[in-house]
Amino acid sequence: MSSNQIMIVMSVPTEDADRLLDAISSAGGGIIGDYTHCGFMNDGIGRFKPNARANPQLGEKGQVNAVLETRIETFCNRNIAKQVVAAIREAHPYEEPVIYLIPLLSEDDL
Repeated sequence: MSSNQIMIVMSVPTEDADRLLDAISSAGGGIIGDYTHCGFMNDGIGRFKPNARANPQLGEKGQVNAVLETRIETFCNRNIAKQVVAAIREAHPYEEPVIYLIPLLSEDDL
């Protein structure tokens, strides 16, 4: 990987993980050479408490909710990161998805 890569990390309800990875790949993310849909997935429990103004897709307002989620870690070139993030937001079922963007170094940068 080169230093113009961005690592993208987000969580999504487990039943939506494959659809989200499809959206990322369609926007140009998670591609290494002749391979698409590259990434790492790990299941866990997401917790959140929507306030009265929220419009949660899952869970109840005013209560702490726990949802089985899959964390997806993937990457893309920096020059298409906005497109990939837009695809994630469009495909993600949550009103406010948390998306981490982490700049990556290459071995040549060390």
